[in-house]
Amino acid sequence: MSKQDSIDALERNLRAGPAPTGDEVDALSERLAERAAADGLVDVAYAMTDTPVGRMLVATTPRGLVRVGLPRKTYDDVLEELSREVSPRVLESPARLDAIRRELEEYFEGRRRDFDLPLDWRLSHGFRGEALKALLGVPYGHTVTYTELAERAGSPRAYRAAGSACGSNPIPIVVPCHRVVRTSGALGEYGGGPEMKRFLLGLEGAISDE
Repeated sequence: MSKQDSIDALERNLRAGPAPTGDEVDALSERLAERAAADGLVDVAYAMTDTPVGRMLVATTPRGLVRVGLPRKTYDDVLEELSREVSPRVLESPARLDAIRRELEEYFEGRRRDFDLPLDWRLSHGFRGEALKALLGVPYGHTVTYTELAERAGSPRAYRAAGSACGSNPIPIVVPCHRVVRTSGALGEYGGGPEMKRFLLGLEGAISDE
């Protein structure tokens, strides 16, 4: 039996016989995801995770975490982006995201300051990619300006491009673009909205949450 025949057989199990319960559907779906991953039929695995700032979509590839979709982003758009930019072989597979979801939970509970996750940078290119990689050097509880980020990325005058990099960051929170503020001290823009940025900086003690 070919790999695809195996997947087709599992799909038929979902449709055959009496209507399964919700738990049975979840179990069969997870088996389908596991078999697809084991047979090399999945390039991008994703799952949903609940956080204090809303529900997020997280996605991984064999290289590492590739996408964090914030609550303000339409999840269909995130999945379409992954299908277009990474691979059309995208499948929901919560078990493959357990470590990522656990580290996010620890972060929001104040028990984690640094993420210990491999990252897939393929959605970041050129100077924007360099700026985002430079963000990993900004410590928990600290902030830098867009100009300082540009300097860290090797192009001191490219502060506007540094801002664009933050605005298009595909892995927010883990790659901490929320730690970049304006020279004036104003928080600046954020993909998850200004309230989320203020919340994250307050969580880290970088600003007063009063």
